[in-house]
Amino acid sequence: YQRRVRGDMTTKRTQLISSISQLSERGLLHSARWAAEQLVGLNKDEQFDQPEDFEQVVIEHPLEPHEYEQYLLAKTYFDLREYRCAAELLSPYASSHPKSIFLRSYSLYLVGEKRKEEQIYEISNGNTASVINNELSSLQQEFSRLYKLDRLDAFCLYLYGLVLKESGHNSHALKIYSESVNRYPFIWSAWEDLASLCDDYQTIEGLGLRDHWVKEHFLAHWELELQHNIEALQRYCALKLTFPSSPYIISKTALAHYNLREFDEAEALLESVLQSNPYRLESMDVYSNILYVKEDRPKLSFLAHTANQTDKYRPETCFIIGNYYSLNGAHEKAVLYFRRALKLDRKYLSAWTLMGHEYVEMKNTAAAVEAYREAVDINPRDYRAWYGLGQTYELLKMPLYAIHYYKKVTQLRPYDARMWCAEGGCYESLGKVEEAIHCYERAEKAGDRDGLALHKLAKLYAERNDHENAAHYYTKNLRLLDSRREESQQMIEALLFLATHCTNIGAYSKAEAYCNRLLDFSGKEKEEAKALLRQIHSARSSAINNNNNNT
Repeated sequence: YQRRVRGDMTTKRTQLISSISQLSERGLLHSARWAAEQLVGLNKDEQFDQPEDFEQVVIEHPLEPHEYEQYLLAKTYFDLREYRCAAELLSPYASSHPKSIFLRSYSLYLVGEKRKEEQIYEISNGNTASVINNELSSLQQEFSRLYKLDRLDAFCLYLYGLVLKESGHNSHALKIYSESVNRYPFIWSAWEDLASLCDDYQTIEGLGLRDHWVKEHFLAHWELELQHNIEALQRYCALKLTFPSSPYIISKTALAHYNLREFDEAEALLESVLQSNPYRLESMDVYSNILYVKEDRPKLSFLAHTANQTDKYRPETCFIIGNYYSLNGAHEKAVLYFRRALKLDRKYLSAWTLMGHEYVEMKNTAAAVEAYREAVDINPRDYRAWYGLGQTYELLKMPLYAIHYYKKVTQLRPYDARMWCAEGGCYESLGKVEEAIHCYERAEKAGDRDGLALHKLAKLYAERNDHENAAHYYTKNLRLLDSRREESQQMIEALLFLATHCTNIGAYSKAEAYCNRLLDFSGKEKEEAKALLRQIHSARSSAINNNNNNT
């Protein structure tokens, strides 16, 4: 067994070293970084066998000498972001070797993306939906021709899939991405795009993905994207056995805890990542969210200062500073920094969502709706943006619209009690009691930590004169409040209802206990409790007299 583990570790190490070289050569730096983080994250307690062909880990370039020289020059232009020059230099090799095809096509794609960004900034009326990458059509035609000729390698297939996805041909893109990762499973960007196109396990099973250890990383990422946080957490914990030091896996594990509102666990994990590299900005936006929720101003201030010193013009830095200003109530400054983050990366989902929150705080609902809509256009799986839209329309006294968006949220997070409570509140405002009760019951089953659903259910059942169910939920809510040692209006309401209900059904001992607790409070409830106690004593006296008379 130990020999097999050592062999597995050595294989992974060799594959990762090779992939980093291959990915870097093609400018796929995001995927190269992912591979490098898994490499340094491998279990150091295991001994590695030195592969016999270690010198051949980086594959030789099988290009003709002249083409290889042109490729090297084109790659330098590419690295300098002179994409048009790189593409032009490789034009004579547009149907030649896959490496030349890839670099030329990728350069053209980035030319189109750069021009698209320029056009977006030039538009003053905000209508940017019609702005597209003008290179997509020609690239799609070229890739389609080369695909039929079987001239595309895994890297070119990834780019073909990206072009199809950007053009809206999602079903065809799924097929092409699957071919890419089956041929070469280390293009992490291909796996990420594949995850964004899969809505359920059946879709993944139908792709025919071959078994490879990278597939486990993909499944964990996909589960996290779809808010299957418990399953994702279990998978990442299993992956940590092999990659215990991987900052990527530790960060994703923290994100799963954060999504489950387990903030202490998430904070500890992200702090361990920061300790290993104090200048890392990746995932630190999530860390800033945690510090914001916990209202930890000193730590958030220090994080914002460190990020600003590390790289002032990184989207994550602007996001962190925006969170800092928001926590301090400076909402206009927070919006300013979220906007800066979006200028640096228009697809920065969290920045759109939090900017929407800030506009809500500033009572600018039109701007909030616009920001939330941008977020859901980027990623329809982002429950926070849908929830923000629901809250905004609720503020606008438009409960039917709010319900529409809350339904989206409860589909994405059926286990989140807060979302069910929000939907239930809208139904309640419309007088739709049955629907409201259904939502609150779902919230209660999902683990209503705040006890809002219990209180609402008790009140709604009481209003319907369903005293048995009302007493059931008031009792559960009272236990929750007692466990927290929380004395509130909810507790007073629960005690008064239960005292009255128990008196009416003849459970005088319980009623007396509830009344005695009410005597510790001031106000009209105390007087009502005294009246109930007199009623209880009178009822008991009458019962004793009746028994004596019968005797």
